[in-house]
Amino acid sequence: MRPDDKPYWRSKLYDIIFEANTFEGKLFDIILLIAIAGSIMIVMLESVHGIRVRTGNLLRIIEWVFTVLFTIEYILRIIAVKKSSAYVFSFYGIVDFIAIVPTYLAFAFAGAQSLMIFRALRLLRIFRVFKMGRYISEAKMLALALQASFRKILVFLFTVLVLVLILGSLMYLIEGEERDFSSIPVSIYWAIVTLTTVGYGDIVPATPLGQFLANITMILGYAIIAVPTGIVTVEMARTRTIKVSRKVCQGCSSTGHDINAKYCKFCGEEL
Repeated sequence: MRPDDKPYWRSKLYDIIFEANTFEGKLFDIILLIAIAGSIMIVMLESVHGIRVRTGNLLRIIEWVFTVLFTIEYILRIIAVKKSSAYVFSFYGIVDFIAIVPTYLAFAFAGAQSLMIFRALRLLRIFRVFKMGRYISEAKMLALALQASFRKILVFLFTVLVLVLILGSLMYLIEGEERDFSSIPVSIYWAIVTLTTVGYGDIVPATPLGQFLANITMILGYAIIAVPTGIVTVEMARTRTIKVSRKVCQGCSSTGHDINAKYCKFCGEEL
């Protein structure tokens, strides 16, 4: 998207706004991140009733200042690029547009300004500013592990669903409608809350048999929590192993080296 063969000022504008390799570009991005964080804080403070009553007008003025600045920044980004549509319809272009629209929509739709919390997505630029792109590979490994374990987790969730249906139905039969377990759906709600170890305490069994079943449900809950963690951990280890096995020694064609290995552990050849 770099605007080649364009006036110097436009190329300079592109370097400042889109590049983080120069001092001006990095300074621009850091100031932008601070402004984004400040705007998010204003939205959060405005949602507190007491603060909104005391300083609501001031917060709205500050929010409009941020919105005007982000609007100017959005327009400058469109001007700086060679093909404006390439930026407008890109991921960051859409996020930048969503960041400024809610304030203007607030004129027509009450409460639309609460959507400004989506400005938090713009903090993703921190990966480019501080050269944290190398962590994306780790995120890809996690995504591959989740993708590989999707079917296993799906079967696990189906098993849990059947389990809470059984436990909820049993508790409904044991406790009866005269107590808090007024229906099977309510009893299933209790089973989910208990099995996940959340334990709101709004519904509790009163009979000895019901309390015994509650104890069994709690113990099952501790056992169930570890299952998805184990599934994903195994797939992550397998994904890392696959990544390592692709490193082939040019000297002896051996595989299975450590991920950070510089030399073959079988023949000593540089990898």
